[in-house]
Parts: sequence; C-alpha cells; structure tokens
Amino acid sequence: MTGGHTTTLPQPPGIRSPDTARPPVVLSAVIAAEGVAFAALLGLDGSVAWRVARVLVALALTGLALWYIRGAGRAWRGATALVLGAVGGVAGAGVASGHLAKAGPETVAALAAIVLVTGLFLLIWGAVALIRAVPGWWRLAAIPAAWLLPEFVLFPLTLAVYASNVPPAKLGSATPAGYGLAYRDVAFRTADGVGLSGWYIPPRNGAAALVLPGAGSTRTSVLGQAAVLARHGYGALLLDTRGHGLSGGHAMDFGWWGDRDIAASVTFLARQPGVQAGTIAVLGESMGGEQALAAMGADPRIRAVVAEGATGQQMADHGWKPNDINGTLESGVEWVQYTAAGLLSGAPRPVSLRDSIRAAAPRPVLLIAGGGVASEPIAARWFQAASPASVDVWVVPQAGHTQGLATAPRAWESRVISFLRTALPAPAARGSLVVG
Repeated sequence: MTGGHTTTLPQPPGIRSPDTARPPVVLSAVIAAEGVAFAALLGLDGSVAWRVARVLVALALTGLALWYIRGAGRAWRGATALVLGAVGGVAGAGVASGHLAKAGPETVAALAAIVLVTGLFLLIWGAVALIRAVPGWWRLAAIPAAWLLPEFVLFPLTLAVYASNVPPAKLGSATPAGYGLAYRDVAFRTADGVGLSGWYIPPRNGAAALVLPGAGSTRTSVLGQAAVLARHGYGALLLDTRGHGLSGGHAMDFGWWGDRDIAASVTFLARQPGVQAGTIAVLGESMGGEQALAAMGADPRIRAVVAEGATGQQMADHGWKPNDINGTLESGVEWVQYTAAGLLSGAPRPVSLRDSIRAAAPRPVLLIAGGGVASEPIAARWFQAASPASVDVWVVPQAGHTQGLATAPRAWESRVISFLRTALPAPAARGSLVVG
C-alpha cells in the first residue's frame, strides 16, 4: 500500500478468478450423463434418419454446453445448468411417468428416469448458482421466479410431454365372446396411413355405432357399453384409437387425431352389409366422447353422438371454468400446455366442441355426466347451451368419471337406447328395452 492506494496484484499464470474458475467435475459429469441418456431416448422412436438426426443434435448440444461452461462466469454457468435442468426435468418426468405407469420398468422408462434425475440436479444447482451470482436485493427476484417457473413452464410442459409420449395400452384378454356376442377382428387405415384395429359386431336392426374408449384405454374398456347396444340389435365397432391397443400411430392424450380416426371408422361402418345409410352413431367415453363431438360437425354421416364424461380438448372448450383470477392463471397454464403438445405431436388442433355441436344441429347429442364429478355437469350444460334444441344432458347421480353404466346400469341402458331409437331411422331393434 502506497500513499493510501491499494495496488492490485496480477493473477499468477494458470489461476482463474473465482467467477470463471473451472466448473466442478460433478457438474460436467451430470451434464454429460443427461445428454447421453436424452440422446438415447430420442433414438428409440421414429425412422432411422430421424433417429440419427435427433441423436446427433442432442449430443452436439451437450458437447457445446460442456465447452461453454468451462469459460463461462458463475451466472452464465448457472443459467446454462438451469436451462438444461428444465429440459431434462420436463422430458424425464413426462416420459417416465407415462411409461412407468402403463408399460412398467422398460428401456424407455429407465432412460427417462436418468434424464429426470440429472435434470433435477441441474435445475437445483443452476438455481442456487444464479442466486449466489446475483448481487444484493436482486436476489429477491428468485421468490416470484420460484413460483412462475414451475407453475407456468415446468408443470404445463411436463403435461404436454406426457400427452404426446403415451405408450400403447395393452389390449387385455376380454373379448365380445365373453358377453356371448358374435364378432370379428377388423383392421383398416386412416387417410394419413395409420393402421387401426378393432372388433366389429354386425347389426340386427340396420343401425350401428362406433364405440370409442377414453385416453390411455383400449376397446376392452367399452365392452359393457357395446354389449348393451348389441342386446338391442345395434351393430358396434369397438376401436383402438391410434397409439392404443393394437392400432398403429402415436397416441395423443388430448384426442386431437380423433377426426381422422373417426372418419376412417365411419367409412368402414358405412361399407358393411346390413348397415343402412344414415344410421351411424358414435358413442364415446371421456376422450372418445370429446373426439365424437369434435368430429360430428364436419361429418354429416354421423347422425347422433352419445358422449360421457366430456369436459373439453383445449382452451376453447373450457369456457365453463370460473372467470376469476384463478381461471385466468389456469388459462395461462393451459395455453402453454396445449401449444407445446401440438408442436410435440404434430396433431392438428380440432374445432371447439361448441362450434362443432352448432354445426351438427339439428343432429342430436346426448351428454352423460357423472354426478360425483363436480366439473362434468357444469361442462355438459355449457356445451348444451351451444344448441339447446339438439343437446340433451343426463347427470347420473353419484357416478364417477365414465361410471354411468356401472353406477346405474338399467337407467343407462334405458336412456341410451331410447336416444338411439329416436335419433336413428332404423327398424325397431329386437329385444326388450329395460326401463330403469
């Protein structure tokens, strides 16, 4: 110290300042592990060329990140780890949750779990590093960020990944034969080349219905509903929608491929001997019901729809939700979720259900809502308001989601068969109507 002034000594050769010190070995190792697992995950699906391209891009970005953090300051190193952690956490959670729940601990689930764990580590490490690098009162910005990032980024993106990466649900051993019904295995293709699989029960009264399961389910889950139809003479096509059961293609749990699957199914039914023109209906459970409602407005061959447990496929269908601050925040989350799901899946966003119901009028709709699910009656009546003259709502007391037949079997049979007899101009079905 000379004359009250401090002399700054130069750094010895090879010594970095604390802000640009060499990154911890564990950070580099975790980034490398996440990148390799993510690349392997991307290489499990798609055409050979597409797999190779995605793997190379993932490995290149991982290498770039490892090179960058070697010379980056603490703040930029933290930001890099935070971004990589968010990507890994979202992708890992979205893929692992679906595959572990529906397919068990197979290769995809194991790789996704590695991506998830490494992603969470990087997310936490990056957040801590950024907070430490930010001076003084600016650190308080971490408080709203700790809410905004999970709520409006991580959570909706995870749901989008989950909805776009659903493993095929297994078909199971039950068949229509267990209900004493004659049927045959059928297969056909959609306009975009996806092979669909189903069971077909021929009609005895000239009319038929396409019967659709909900998201993550197969045709076996609607055997009970199809058996009721068949008992009254109606034909039934029980379908595995794309990405489910034995059907090809990729599933999309918001049901946005429904128009194409339903169009091909209706074409199949219209070509079957014994199915009279203008006598085709669609009966759908949950996602299947929403797909049916969305398709009927553009397809005049669908003469009637029975939709159970339908609450909407997108933001435009959720006008029944509260219009308050919570509703506004939820709309923001949904916007991220649905936008990301569309980009990830490539599925076309369907028309809103209310617009489709209006376009289909005066063709009739029966909406069945579970009285034990608070949102379902509210949503059903909101959809009904689009065309009160053509839409009927039946709330099944105390029923859970898509549990109308299980909760009130006699009433369900009476309601649905009466609706179809009025809606479809077919000769009277054989068998007696059960009055509940």
